[in-house]
Amino acid sequence: MPEGKRAGERCVQLGDDLRCGIFGDPRRPACCGGLQPSVEMCGETREYALTWIERLETQTRPTQLSR
Repeated sequence: MPEGKRAGERCVQLGDDLRCGIFGDPRRPACCGGLQPSVEMCGETREYALTWIERLETQTRPTQLSR
């Protein structure tokens, strides 16, 4: 995604099976490879994990600079 991925935006590399289409490929962004699952992140359900990731994306979203 040349312009980056906004929080909440589906990655273009994510397949219908919810797997990364470029996993293990050198083109895979460092931020993706650096995200390591943990008990805190994954919880007990898929819904919990998705909520955790959404919160992380929101907290790390670049702020818009006003002119």
